[in-house]
Amino acid sequence: MSRITSLAVNDEGFVFDPNTGNSFHASQIALVILKGLREGKSEDEIARLLAEEYEVSMTDAKNDVADFKQRLKALELA
Repeated sequence: MSRITSLAVNDEGFVFDPNTGNSFHASQIALVILKGLREGKSEDEIARLLAEEYEVSMTDAKNDVADFKQRLKALELA
């Protein structure tokens, strides 16, 4: 996940990849996941944070983390 650490991310969800010049907008949930990944947290730890903060089930939170990681792979960031 080393490319993730090079991303420029602001609180409004704007994400810029200085390696490619690409940018995208991340939702608040995606920002929580991205921050967790950048901090080296496990998928379960990130899912737990999502479940607590957004009052969703662990299953839904784990699915959100997995889906976002797939999107990062599609962007060649993971």
